[in-house]
Amino acid sequence: MATGRNSLSGRAPTSRRNFVKGLGAAGAALPALAVLPRWGFAEDVAATYASASIDWKQFAGQTITLAGAVRPWSNAITPLLPDFTKLTGVNVVTDFQLETTFLGALPIKLARGSNMPDVFMFLTYGQGISEGWLEPLNAHYSDRSLTDLRWYDESDLLKTARAFPVWTDGERYAFPITSEAVTLFVNSDALAAKNLPVPETFEELLATAKAAKTNEMSGIAMRAQAGGNSSPAAMSYVFSYGGHMVKDNKAAFASPEAIAAVAMYGETLSQAGPVGVGSYEWYHVLNDFLQGRTAMAIDSSVLARDISDPAKSRVANRAGFAAFPHLDGRAGIPFMSHWQACINAKSRNKRAAFLFLLWATSRPTSLRTAAAGLATTRLSAWSSEAFRQAFGAQAAAAGADQLAKRRCRPCQGDPFPSAIETHPGRLHDRPQ
Repeated sequence: MATGRNSLSGRAPTSRRNFVKGLGAAGAALPALAVLPRWGFAEDVAATYASASIDWKQFAGQTITLAGAVRPWSNAITPLLPDFTKLTGVNVVTDFQLETTFLGALPIKLARGSNMPDVFMFLTYGQGISEGWLEPLNAHYSDRSLTDLRWYDESDLLKTARAFPVWTDGERYAFPITSEAVTLFVNSDALAAKNLPVPETFEELLATAKAAKTNEMSGIAMRAQAGGNSSPAAMSYVFSYGGHMVKDNKAAFASPEAIAAVAMYGETLSQAGPVGVGSYEWYHVLNDFLQGRTAMAIDSSVLARDISDPAKSRVANRAGFAAFPHLDGRAGIPFMSHWQACINAKSRNKRAAFLFLLWATSRPTSLRTAAAGLATTRLSAWSSEAFRQAFGAQAAAAGADQLAKRRCRPCQGDPFPSAIETHPGRLHDRPQ
């Protein structure tokens, strides 16, 4: 927690470094998958990959460096890296850091033309493409010695994940690795104590948050710190009110819809939010909800994994998950995004790096990372029983419902100049 922030409960706040490290302490043991019988046996794992028309050993002896932030994806993929090395003979050296440290250092390395890391988690897609930092991937996808598209089965990817990497020139520069949508989290006991229903509209959300607020508990927590990283909740309001971030290649925050949306967002936090909400980032929102210091919270669906974990959450058994609110007569349009992984355009091991990303995002690997609670980009993983158990059945259903309703504008043939960069990926002008 940020130094100096007042704690509503009077408990000592957790430091950001310790809190993020706590989130990164994922177990290495993965539960068996019901959809893949006897998954724990090495021969069954090997057979799944052997069915691909790919020479997995063609780059044996090479070493690639994988860099990224300490996030659910890095936690889920790390225990599986020895399996990749056994399958391919390619060694993977990891360099995972706290998110702010990683995001600050990576652009400097890339701008200097470093050939390391070979593969990295990435956010500022447009900048990476315009600066020539990212390896174009279309040629690798069409290389039959490197890719078996039948086996990879792109039809199993969420529609947004298929569209997300495609740039204005039709080229792909990234592999989406996670799926997130802004979701409403509810402390059911806090609402039940005052006989309050789960809100569905913005007006109901405001009224419920005000009614649920006490001296010990805020009515609702959302990100509100000045900065792009804190925009998902506010932008979800703007989209749901019919507003845009960018329209006709111009900022559109002054539209009547955007003004009304931000006014409601601000009123809700000012009347029912926690003390010091102006400094809130995602980890403040999550920490308040985990500790039972807020009746409701709005943030990324990926946080549900920690909320549902009794080892981390004091409210695990009374947490509810619901769709992002909406205006009367309109569907809610929550912010959605995909973390992505890219290949360094200066890498000396581009083909081995591509093979790694193909493996890491394939159906069988995604089923395994989903079993660790990772919100992947694959429909089969989202619907697997192992994911529902790890992520929480209600949370998985709510997240899947939100993502299933999302369509990126590129799917409709709209150009990307109307898009804008934001964390944790590229946010489209007006998701439909």
